[in-house]
Amino acid sequence: MTLSRRTFLSLATGAAALPATSRLALAQAYPTRPVHLLVGFSAGSASDIIARLIAQKLSEQIGRPVVVENRPGAATNLAAEAVTRAPADGYTLLLATSANAVNTTLYQHLSFNFTTDIAPVALIDLVPYVLEVTPSLPPKTLPEFIAYAKANPGKINMASNGVGSGPHVAGELFKMMAGVDLVHVPYTGNPYSDLIGGQVQVMFSPIPASIGYVRSGQLRPLAVGSTARIAVLPDVPTVAEFLPGYDASGWHGIGAPKATPPDIVESLNKAVGTDLADAAFKAKISDLGGVPTAMTAAAFGKFIADETDKWAKVNRFANIKAE
Repeated sequence: MTLSRRTFLSLATGAAALPATSRLALAQAYPTRPVHLLVGFSAGSASDIIARLIAQKLSEQIGRPVVVENRPGAATNLAAEAVTRAPADGYTLLLATSANAVNTTLYQHLSFNFTTDIAPVALIDLVPYVLEVTPSLPPKTLPEFIAYAKANPGKINMASNGVGSGPHVAGELFKMMAGVDLVHVPYTGNPYSDLIGGQVQVMFSPIPASIGYVRSGQLRPLAVGSTARIAVLPDVPTVAEFLPGYDASGWHGIGAPKATPPDIVESLNKAVGTDLADAAFKAKISDLGGVPTAMTAAAFGKFIADETDKWAKVNRFANIKAE
């Protein structure tokens, strides 16, 4: 059969449009089944609580269940690797955290690259670290603490949740910028009883883990690591008020396999943005010590790149390596 030129061009144009049409159809149909959100922390952890809060709200937005799956292990690397290997169809997501950004240079032989193998979807919240000291330590303000540390080099113990953990790198960034010598003491368990008792004297603690001790007077907060003061501790200054440029917060967001269709990424980003605009949901995040923060997917991608670069510099400066 001989085709006319007009018929041939019409068929060719239609064929060329098929991939775009298929992607559009996928995005329009999404989701048609439950979505799985992988979390690199154990059930009951602060990150797990955030994951379950956002999963519930996302379920309401997209009309399908969002199932939280805990995949703890290897400092969140197991969950991240599982998502990088999942089909890029929007049905397997990652609760991305600041640990992922730190791990990019903390671990030398990862089988994936967080910044290139995970597509940024949406930021959920920032979780500022708080510089807290045992009440028996003399300093009452951050300038007093810096002066005290300089007068007592190597005599103040700084607790953390382990080598390369958020509290550790936040503390190392402070040491680097303040020019003080604090002795790092990593814990595999809960460090707060020792911090309260004075066996260790300082910790850069995530707010959700220690706000109860602060409110009860068992720990003294000297400064918060975020660039702005926070609602749960409105009278506590920021570190940056005394050390300009200091910024250390944990964070939670959502990531997807790198080839996930942009329309699906955008749909999820808008759903998270709608959740973060809900006053009741924002209040729940704030009560946990988080700062609800909405971003476009592109802005979240830049945020991740900046965080990865910052913590890479700290890892190199302090010679932090995974144990």
